[in-house]
Amino acid sequence: YAIITSFFTFFIMSIIWGNTISMLFMLFNPSADFKNFGIPLILYDPKLSFIGWLILMIFISPFLQLLTTIFAAYLTLLRWSRNISYHL
Repeated sequence: YAIITSFFTFFIMSIIWGNTISMLFMLFNPSADFKNFGIPLILYDPKLSFIGWLILMIFISPFLQLLTTIFAAYLTLLRWSRNISYHL
């Protein structure tokens, strides 16, 4: 289920942020205004921050969701196995 939810998040993020991918063509336009786009300047440069924000939202966030789900499942199984071993 973790992979399914991760793909679902990727799909939703692609729909939400997919319209802004067409704005990547504005990278070659020197008069493009990335400062007022509304994204945080995480890389101290408006163009690099725009690219980094899209990569973060579309690709990295579903991957982090997958890792979090797998880690939580691992902790659940670890605790469950300890409870069973105490009862034996």
